[in-house]
Amino acid sequence: MAPTSTPQTPFGRVLTAMVTPFTADGALDLDGAQQLAAHLVDAGNDGLVVNGTTGESPTTTDAEKAQLVKAVVEAVGDRAHVVAGAGTNDTAHSLELARAAEKAGAHGLLAVTPYYSKPPQEGLYQHFTAIADATDLPVMLYDIPGRSGVPINTETFVRLAEHPRIVANKDAKGDLGRASWAVATSGLAWYSGDDMLNLPLLSVGAVGFVSVVGHVVTPELRALLEAHLSGDVAKATEIHQKLLPVFTGMFRTQGVITTKAALARLGLPSGPLRLPLVELSPEELEQLKHDLAHGGVHL
Repeated sequence: MAPTSTPQTPFGRVLTAMVTPFTADGALDLDGAQQLAAHLVDAGNDGLVVNGTTGESPTTTDAEKAQLVKAVVEAVGDRAHVVAGAGTNDTAHSLELARAAEKAGAHGLLAVTPYYSKPPQEGLYQHFTAIADATDLPVMLYDIPGRSGVPINTETFVRLAEHPRIVANKDAKGDLGRASWAVATSGLAWYSGDDMLNLPLLSVGAVGFVSVVGHVVTPELRALLEAHLSGDVAKATEIHQKLLPVFTGMFRTQGVITTKAALARLGLPSGPLRLPLVELSPEELEQLKHDLAHGGVHL
């Protein structure tokens, strides 16, 4: 049974987009995934996203994705919302992944804008609607034009929000003006998908975060959120500014790379990366240690 949710916070408030741990030989590490999931929930996450970008979804098989969902739900599904990435640039394949995630016990779906194909807005509308029609699970859209090549327009959000199972959006557009309009007109629950903009997005109506840096600073993210919700803007700003080196350091290169490096040095499950992602160079690792130390995280 998933934790209780409300229409305002259908997937909780603080979610980490979890890496997928692998064994030394590159195989899926389900024990490690369960350990990491438990650690993240203990730290204060009330939701986890698996099989997303940070979970190396482009290089995990459909079978691995289903196994990972099942393992994480088994480990923390009674304490946290487990949201499964199911979006690809092939609608038919996305429907298969959505149904497999539902069968594996996921509490919700994350559906990214189809990448590479650059579909028009009507194509986005039909794609997301098809995913929402495929299961009984609530859906979080994922708007990230820097990776997908196309944005979800505000008018499209308004249309999609009419679907009873499309309930949220993960915003990695980096445009506070467009976010403001979309929050105001769509009624979707809005989640920051860009850690540097966590606090600014709260100020225009976001309800929480889907974070990468949550792997290492979940308690601070929750403190920031709670300060904002209680009206202590100065405290929220102070925490945001303290975390700036962490936000910067974790994204100097691809976020999976830095996250797995940080987790390994914190003694948490991570494992190697799958190509085309590669390990940090010694110089990059020193920079990451320096950045995180300035934000209070010592590797």
